[in-house]
Amino acid sequence: MSDSSIPNPKIKLAVYWGSACGGCCVSVLDTHEKLLDIVNAADLVFWPIAMDIKYKDVEAMADQSIDLTLFNGAVRNSENKHMAEVLRKKSKVLVAYGACAYMGGIPGLANFHSREEIFKRVYEESESTLNPDKVRPVEEFEVKEGVLKIPEFFNDVYTLNQVVDVDYFIPGCPPQSERLVEVFTAVITGIGLPPKGSVVGALEKTNCDECLRKKTDNKVIKRFYRPWEIEDDKETCFLEQGVICMGPATRGGCGVRCVTGHSPCRGCYGPPPNSTDPGAKMMSSIGTMIDADSPEEIDEIIETIVDPAGLFYRFSLPGSILGRKVL
Repeated sequence: MSDSSIPNPKIKLAVYWGSACGGCCVSVLDTHEKLLDIVNAADLVFWPIAMDIKYKDVEAMADQSIDLTLFNGAVRNSENKHMAEVLRKKSKVLVAYGACAYMGGIPGLANFHSREEIFKRVYEESESTLNPDKVRPVEEFEVKEGVLKIPEFFNDVYTLNQVVDVDYFIPGCPPQSERLVEVFTAVITGIGLPPKGSVVGALEKTNCDECLRKKTDNKVIKRFYRPWEIEDDKETCFLEQGVICMGPATRGGCGVRCVTGHSPCRGCYGPPPNSTDPGAKMMSSIGTMIDADSPEEIDEIIETIVDPAGLFYRFSLPGSILGRKVL
């Protein structure tokens, strides 16, 4: 980013986290010296992890007074939903920043269970819980000082665009910081922005297209392994070694950093273009590799995949064609 690309006056920037781990906020700081360029171009007006600004202050802002909001995290509870609606109203450009806001992410795996199942496990059945009276949190509780309130815990985890209108999506867990700089530059200059609703900061091809590991045209698998069950030769395609790698069903743009670090792709950049569901695409890819002579042998090979639903939909369940487990 050059000084000539920074317009005046500064734009107003907000960053918010919903149901998230904080990694996306850290990725903003991971822009390193480019953070100085961002600070030169933007005034931070809201960032709960870094600034003491209250929700009421944001609610009092004029509509569309925030030029750009990076919303990371899924929508898990009523607080997340309320702030998504407020920030949509106050922002000119709202970006679903990271896998959780884009597809539901790791928090979205909770959609394999109901709210009741989660509460029962957490507050009654977990190995570290001692709760003979089976007490659970309530949304409102009156004390002498007043009424204490906590957000409503939804039955489902939602993606950001299932709650409000989203302008752009930046994938990743977290997004690569250099991609953030590129998108931020495009937003503040108005140069190079694709149509609204686009996935930005990513490539039009898959991670497999970027991967430098050795591949053959005839991948055949007799069984699948978890990464710790084999000794990776650090050269051959993980799938050809029998290790599930989400590369065929994942959009490129991350720099293939997991595979470069000798770990299979997990799928955090979401499905490639023209594919709406990474889990379905990965199952299709797996189906072409299974080397079996009978339906029974196919079943035996599939049984070697541990937790296929959680593996194929690790980052994408709420935004997938499944959405959640049917209860």
